[in-house]
Amino acid sequence: MPRLLALILLAGVLRAQTPVPEMKDSLGRNTPQESVFQFLEACHARDYSKALRYLDLRRMPPAERAKNGPELARQLEDLLDDTPFDITMLSRDPEGDQSDGLSDALDRLDTVQVDKQTVELQLERVELKPGFHVWLVSADSVAMIPQAHQLVAETPFEKKLPQQFVTFEIFDTPVWRWIALVMMAPALWIVAGFLSGALVAVMRPVVNAPAFRGPLRICLAAAGFRAAMQIAPPSTLPRLFIERPLGLIFILAVAWAGASAVDLIAERWRSRLDPRVQAVSYSVLPLGRQILKLSLFLVAILSVLSAWGYNTSTILAGIGVGGLAVALAAQKTIENLFGGLSVIGDRPVLVGDVCRFGDRTGTVMHIGLRSTRIRTPDRTIISVPNGQFSSMALENISGRDKIWFHPTLNLRRDTTSDQLLRVLSSFREILTGHPKVETGNIPVRFIGVGPYSLDIEVVAYVTTADYDEFLALQQELLLKMLQAVEQAGTALAVPLQESFELQRAPQASPQS
Repeated sequence: MPRLLALILLAGVLRAQTPVPEMKDSLGRNTPQESVFQFLEACHARDYSKALRYLDLRRMPPAERAKNGPELARQLEDLLDDTPFDITMLSRDPEGDQSDGLSDALDRLDTVQVDKQTVELQLERVELKPGFHVWLVSADSVAMIPQAHQLVAETPFEKKLPQQFVTFEIFDTPVWRWIALVMMAPALWIVAGFLSGALVAVMRPVVNAPAFRGPLRICLAAAGFRAAMQIAPPSTLPRLFIERPLGLIFILAVAWAGASAVDLIAERWRSRLDPRVQAVSYSVLPLGRQILKLSLFLVAILSVLSAWGYNTSTILAGIGVGGLAVALAAQKTIENLFGGLSVIGDRPVLVGDVCRFGDRTGTVMHIGLRSTRIRTPDRTIISVPNGQFSSMALENISGRDKIWFHPTLNLRRDTTSDQLLRVLSSFREILTGHPKVETGNIPVRFIGVGPYSLDIEVVAYVTTADYDEFLALQQELLLKMLQAVEQAGTALAVPLQESFELQRAPQASPQS
């Protein structure tokens, strides 16, 4: 028996320590903003019996609730609709706004001035039953609604209007306000057009960008219409549905202006680039420009959605998953893309350069984001994927500042030492005396005795990057060297087999 009692007590303790799951409210009173929104929806539908359920009337007797509750709900509706109340400032967190300086169970609803006194209406998080919390207009604030409702009165301007324009309402807003907003919209658009044109004209000495006129006009018109809504404000819910598209249009116009700025900067950068850096002009700049512009619009849309209360982290996660799927499906394309960016960024070769890649040589015609096109000496065009091209050992032949002149001449084995010295001296004079030849300390060297020749190595540089000019100078130098060999009384060596065949040829001639 004592053991059974202990188990019962332990079960009670564990049950008390187990958190009760939060219940969802069918009336939408789980957050301060949602509760007020649903309250106004019920009021605008003239369902005040439902609207009073968003007020904490527990201090009233049941009979008084049924009698005075609908009227209190109507008065609160008038107060929220006819004052500069902003429903978006209310918290969307079930725990409420923890940084408003109030207790955890209270949130600020609205603050009004009545007879030079500040009346603050509050929302309270009430537990109707275990695990069931809802946000209601607090009982203290319900008691102040009649006092605050005194603020709702016709303005001096409305008193001068025909009564039908004030009493007749569309979406709980006097019709005169809709008429005023409709009339001000085209007027603001025209004024914004003049102002944007004037601002663009003023900025022309610094930035000549007519593309800014469109987004600037939209921003001015949206800001002006937002200010006009303070003069003729619609009721809370229509105001919310107008302000949201208005804010979206304004943010998109700002993103449009940013995109125009990106285009302007990219165009100026392109105009200052070296004409040979065509890969940057035709590949990287357009791609980078489109990515930046897309990012601007994406950030603008996400910021608006976040302000509207949507969970943007879920959207970003979805974009990330989609991007990963695309990346996996297009591995080769992405490999070539990054290879192209590597070639363009590192610039081992430029358009027009002659390069050696692998066992091929050619002139670079175009460097794109996917492949590089090269024209070979056979006048054919090779398209090399950038993923492969960027991993090759690239030799930029056009990048040299001078060309190596490095022939080896083979003198006959019967050349005497005096003849060899004369040849070496003549070669040295030919090289050092030429204005286009750059020599070291020993430009001409006797490097050894071969099977059938005495070998002379020439090492020098021809100071030109033009290969055609080099070929002409090489021909000139080689002819002078051959003349020097002849003047020294010797000649170039002939291989033994070839010499033997030349000796046999005269003997075979008479028999034939």
